[in-house]
Amino acid sequence: MAAFDTTRPHAAVGSAGRIGSMFVTGVSLFAGWNDARQTRKALAALTDRELDDIGLTRSDIDDISLR
Repeated sequence: MAAFDTTRPHAAVGSAGRIGSMFVTGVSLFAGWNDARQTRKALAALTDRELDDIGLTRSDIDDISLR
């Protein structure tokens, strides 16, 4: 079971806070990129008929994956 200490302030101070913030930002960017990649992969695996059934075309895949 995980335990979280909620008594400490959320904003860290000094260079450790900046490094932590950069790490969180990097992880967040990677997670967003990976989500878009998985969405593109799943949509690309569909047939043209299946895409048409959900109102998409192949040219829509990149736009949809970035939302």
